[in-house]
Amino acid sequence: MPSAVDFKITPGIFAVIMFFAASIHIAHLKCHGSEYQIENECCPKCSEGSHVKKHCTEYTSTACEFCTEGTYMEKPNGQTQCNVCSSCQSGSGLKLKRKCELSSDTVCEPMEGFFCIEPTNTGCSAAQRHKSCEPGQYINRTGTPSVDAECSDCSSGSFSNGASTSCQPHTQCEELNLRLITAGTAAADAQCGGKSFIKTVVGISVFLIIILIIISILVFIYCRRSGKLPSFLKLEMKFQEMKQNKSKETANGPEEEEKLSE
Repeated sequence: MPSAVDFKITPGIFAVIMFFAASIHIAHLKCHGSEYQIENECCPKCSEGSHVKKHCTEYTSTACEFCTEGTYMEKPNGQTQCNVCSSCQSGSGLKLKRKCELSSDTVCEPMEGFFCIEPTNTGCSAAQRHKSCEPGQYINRTGTPSVDAECSDCSSGSFSNGASTSCQPHTQCEELNLRLITAGTAAADAQCGGKSFIKTVVGISVFLIIILIIISILVFIYCRRSGKLPSFLKLEMKFQEMKQNKSKETANGPEEEEKLSE
């Protein structure tokens, strides 16, 4: 009978076997949710606000340390460094809402007159200036930190410079007894001037005539009472008296003739 072959494990074969065994172990290694894997070990995670200073070993646990100023860690982790705090850049239309802490990042919000275009779970990472309405439009919806402004066109007969929330009706110059210089547009009001020249002249003329009549009457009354009538008025009055006397003589003439004949 053939003799049995003796099987010997050499150091090289042993190393290969151990390598494959370790690989199989690592491949099937599954850490708990509160742990993180580092090589062939499941190490306890560091708590929020801290990071790993030294990984665990077969004989020691994870060594942790708190985040330094300007950094944070918001959840249990196996990271060797904390995250750098975000900054609220005015160039991005942002301002500080809540400063960075050990366990939470900086929270930013839109500046006045801006709205958020890149919202995050806690705040905003970028903002944009609210739309400006053009002349001839009004602000139909005022912008908010989360929504842009909305513009609408003015209707016929009204105007807006684009900065108001409603359009204003054009000024009616005729109703104010003024003359129209420039017609109103969607972006500007009508321009009115002084009263019409003809109306002004007529008004002044009527006023002066009334004043002259009143003055003449007052002068006449004064002069008549004081006996200082002007020559032309005396002649006129004398002429009127003569006419009245002549009329009386004409009327009395037939009556006197009848008396004489009797």
